[in-house]
Amino acid sequence: MTTNEASTAATPKQSGPIQKTFSAKKEQALLDRQWWVVDATDQPLGRLASKVAMVLRGKTKPTYTPHVDAGDFVIVVNAHKIKLTGRKLEQKKYYRHSGEPGGFREEKYADLLKRKPELPIMKAVKGMLPKNILGRELLTKLKVYAAADHPHAAQKPQPLK
Repeated sequence: MTTNEASTAATPKQSGPIQKTFSAKKEQALLDRQWWVVDATDQPLGRLASKVAMVLRGKTKPTYTPHVDAGDFVIVVNAHKIKLTGRKLEQKKYYRHSGEPGGFREEKYADLLKRKPELPIMKAVKGMLPKNILGRELLTKLKVYAAADHPHAAQKPQPLK
């Protein structure tokens, strides 16, 4: 046997076509976007945020590609009825700083839910998305409303299980 024959004999023959990894293009991802509506009534904040982040990212689809925005739009209603477990409503605080000396502010989540009920859900989902341009684009597909009604009825959103 020559060296050529020995090397071909050692490699197994492939039966069928060569399979390649699928990588979605941005144009393909734009075609099958759906709208989902989620009712936040009595749902824990973190569990709701993780489910919403997965749908926004597109991880629930078989065409998921990490570097492409292949996710769907998500509408969260009844944000003021979100549930925080344990004593987080009194103990958890929201911090911000204006950048000026003495510009540090803190606020309890109970007060924040009264003042701006959409913000805790937005912040929780934002923390579960990538920290880059893709993450900022994904966050624009999240619509959060404090009440039960929303202005996206024309998109025919389906309830997210």
